[in-house]
Amino acid sequence: MTRAIMVQGAGSNVGKSMLVAGLCRHFARQGLRVRPFKPQNMSNNAAVTADGGEIGRAQALQALACGVPPVVDMNPVLLKPETETGSQVIVQGQRLATVKARDYAALKPQLLAACLDSFHRLARDADLVIVEGAGSPAEINLRAGDIANMGFAEAADVPVILAGDIDRGGVIAQLVGTKAVLDPRDAARIKGFLVNKFRGDVTLFDEGMTQIAARTDWAALGVVPWFTEAHRLPAEDILDIRSTPRAGAFRIAVPRLTRIANFDDLDPLSADPALSVEVISPGRPLPVCDLVLIPGSKTTIADLAAFRAEGWDIDLAAHVRRGGHVLGICGGYQMLGQTISDPDGLEGPPRTVPGLGLLDVATVMRPQKHLSRVTARDLASDTPVTGYEIHLGDTTGPDTARGWLERAGTRIGAEDPSGRVRGCYLHGLFSGDAFRAAYLRRLGAQATEGDYGAGVEAVLDQLAGHLDGSLDLPLILSMSGPVIP
Repeated sequence: MTRAIMVQGAGSNVGKSMLVAGLCRHFARQGLRVRPFKPQNMSNNAAVTADGGEIGRAQALQALACGVPPVVDMNPVLLKPETETGSQVIVQGQRLATVKARDYAALKPQLLAACLDSFHRLARDADLVIVEGAGSPAEINLRAGDIANMGFAEAADVPVILAGDIDRGGVIAQLVGTKAVLDPRDAARIKGFLVNKFRGDVTLFDEGMTQIAARTDWAALGVVPWFTEAHRLPAEDILDIRSTPRAGAFRIAVPRLTRIANFDDLDPLSADPALSVEVISPGRPLPVCDLVLIPGSKTTIADLAAFRAEGWDIDLAAHVRRGGHVLGICGGYQMLGQTISDPDGLEGPPRTVPGLGLLDVATVMRPQKHLSRVTARDLASDTPVTGYEIHLGDTTGPDTARGWLERAGTRIGAEDPSGRVRGCYLHGLFSGDAFRAAYLRRLGAQATEGDYGAGVEAVLDQLAGHLDGSLDLPLILSMSGPVIP
């Protein structure tokens, strides 16, 4: 019989995604068929699945930890913020609507049904489903109609373990306070707790664990020390991407767009010791560097306006005059063109805006989203390139005749006559070791052809071992409950 356990957090960013990835890898190594599941995620960092939809990238990493391809049922509701008050709602991999935050509650009964449908379908081919919550169940103002934490746990009858983050301070209050504010029925669903991100001698917190257990009646599952290799896993949040300034290295500057999306392109670059990757925050100019990489965006037109407001367009023009290289991926590719048209008002009022003018192409936004996994090759080096497309809009123009990638006999992407400004829609292309090395060497970098994928797998194994040495994993497995169809 399939069993399930849910990991919730006493707050946001307590490390739930990493904990679930480590648990997935540990139990998969024990011979169990494990599947990750997150009923509702909010992220603009998405992955294209094997069955042609999109889910949060954290769930794609967790699927990798389980040794299985990602599918839409692993994250049936994905919210992709477009403004401060509205998000695109993705249900079972496909766009449903764009809604304001205050209108989202009306959708929740429909969304809970989709979550339960995906959960039970996923469970059919699993021995263990490890569910990740979102935010915190302590946000009791959101309990009515909840589908992300206790609302889902109750509807699916899944036991819960609660994680606290000691690195922030106040972890005793986080965990005991959560018990204090929860409805007694929700509190009773929590079977145990753990403390994450401890720095130093974990035995110094023995008394803290005893006090939490006494005040909550939950089982103490262990203290997880700080996992120093976490930065080597694909990041879920742009704030988790480490800038890696290295003296004398090939310098890559990445402007941090307001609605930056699908920035997993940066992970293999940050991992290469021959490269210096710097994420440039608003308020700072683009520095003198070798390559400016403009990443994807959830709202290209708004982020282009913000790019200009920062003066980055002037910095970029100076960079090109100095002979620097530019690469735009997805939204960044669209920004590099002559114009971006949005006739249907997909990103606000219908309009056409000027682009940065570095590529002779134009983009027209279309309602139909392009979602596909792609296999191509780099024409200059004849190396294979794999990745995925996830975008609105079609881009055409003279510079596409110099498309520098080829898929099924057709050139894709665009390049200016100098060969120093390029763009494409293909995310994830730098995960390919041979292509990454060949592309960067053409630009003058002494890039290494390391095995990025093997590195991620090795860190997942290390993470599983890290949890095995910190938590009572047999007890956690015993706390899981049966999945009742």
